[in-house]
Amino acid sequence: MIEETYQETRDRMAKTITALQAELKRIRTGRASTSVLDGIKANYYGTLTPLNQMATIAVPESRLITVQPWDVSAIKEIEKAILKSDLGLTPSNDGKLIRIAIPPLSEQRRKEMVKLVQKTGEDHKVAVRNIRRDANELIKGFKKDGDVSEDDAFKAQDQIQKFTDEFIQRIDDICKEKEKEVLEF
Repeated sequence: MIEETYQETRDRMAKTITALQAELKRIRTGRASTSVLDGIKANYYGTLTPLNQMATIAVPESRLITVQPWDVSAIKEIEKAILKSDLGLTPSNDGKLIRIAIPPLSEQRRKEMVKLVQKTGEDHKVAVRNIRRDANELIKGFKKDGDVSEDDAFKAQDQIQKFTDEFIQRIDDICKEKEKEVLEF
């Protein structure tokens, strides 16, 4: 019972780390990356479709992303979707291919990005703490029902706190790494 709680708690905390990494990939650095366009969807025959499902996205140079639609008629919609996104990127197309030049980030924009990284990290730390709270409530329920002794419940809560500390440290490390990436020229 307690082992299952441990396993479920670790799994949920690991999913939080995975979600954090996915979210941080979308935060722009000074370098081109296809993951910057991950959250963008374009109107394709009346349906909002992710760009990676309607075009080939590539990074031929460190400051350039190319988007080559499989259906050339969708090029205007893709361009519109990129312009509407909050990435601050300006696409240009030649009728067959969209080129997105990634300008170097200004110092002010870099600081804004670092704040966004920190906020994202903090949000995920809160999620880990909520998972800890849920696990502790479960342990308290086991103790109240008489399924586990008070000593075992105390040890279980201590173990869950260790998991929490470990995952919060991993979140801090991931965010520090991303901050370094954002701040480098």
